[in-house]
Amino acid sequence: MKNKSLGAAMLQGKCPRCREGSIFPTGIFSYRKLTEVNHKCPNCNAVLTPEPDFFYGAMYISYAFSVALMVTVFTAINVLVDHAPLSTYLITIIISNALLLPLMLRYSKVLYLYWLGKLKYDPEKVKSSQNGIR
Repeated sequence: MKNKSLGAAMLQGKCPRCREGSIFPTGIFSYRKLTEVNHKCPNCNAVLTPEPDFFYGAMYISYAFSVALMVTVFTAINVLVDHAPLSTYLITIIISNALLLPLMLRYSKVLYLYWLGKLKYDPEKVKSSQNGIR
């Protein structure tokens, strides 16, 4: 089987060690169980939550995503609409944040786990888990 690239594994929310097992129990675009993370990878049994409050640091990344979205929406409205009322900015920013909330929360956790989780990609784990050996 072809090895999954780092970017593809991050976009799909896969385990950093095997890049096959899912980090989240539900789909990455799901509004259900937004904060839940699998304790262990279902594919290679890597521990995805190294300590109880590990993902609290991901709030900073989520905050950065929210600020970036706010600046983008603000700029887009300024470019596209002349003299827009304040309510246009507020409503658009609130709706866009509500719609993209699952993505921002999930990807902040994915990025945090990949950057600080100390799990490195191991192609041997992919092969052994495909053969039924864990």
